[in-house]
Amino acid sequence: MTKLKKITAIGAMVLVIGATSLTAFAASKYNTPAEAAAGLTGKTVESVINERSETGKTYGTIANDAGKLTEFKNEVLDIKKDALAEKVAAGTMTQERADQIITAIEENQANCDGTGSARIGQKMGAGFGGMNGRGQGRGQGNGLGSCTQ
Repeated sequence: MTKLKKITAIGAMVLVIGATSLTAFAASKYNTPAEAAAGLTGKTVESVINERSETGKTYGTIANDAGKLTEFKNEVLDIKKDALAEKVAAGTMTQERADQIITAIEENQANCDGTGSARIGQKMGAGFGGMNGRGQGRGQGNGLGSCTQ
C-alpha cells in the first residue's frame, strides 16, 4: 500500500507542475489591452493611448488597422485569463465561474471585429468593465471642481 501512496503522490506532483507550467506558458506578456495593441503594432503605449483618445478608436481597431486583430484578441484573452486566475487564487471567484467566463469570452471573440461594440467579457462579474485602466488615465482634468462642506 505504501508504494501505491508514493506513486499517487508523485503523480499528483507531476500533474500540479504540469498544470502550473501550462498556465505560465499561456500567460500574456502584456498587462493591458493598450500594451498589447502597442506591442503588436510596433507603437509605443503612449502613442496608442493618444490615438485612442484623439480618434475614439478602440485598441482592437488600432490592432485591426495594423492587420493584427487576431493576435490582439489572443493577447486580450490571455490578459483576462490571467486576471481570472488571480481572482481564483485569491479566493474571490471559483474556478468553475472563471471557466464559464472564459468560455463566454471565447465564444464572443468569434464575432469580434475590434470595435468594442460587443463589450466582450463585461457584465460577467469578472471586473473587466470600466475599472480596468490600471493607471492608464490621462489626468487632464482642469481642477475647477468645488467642494461644499
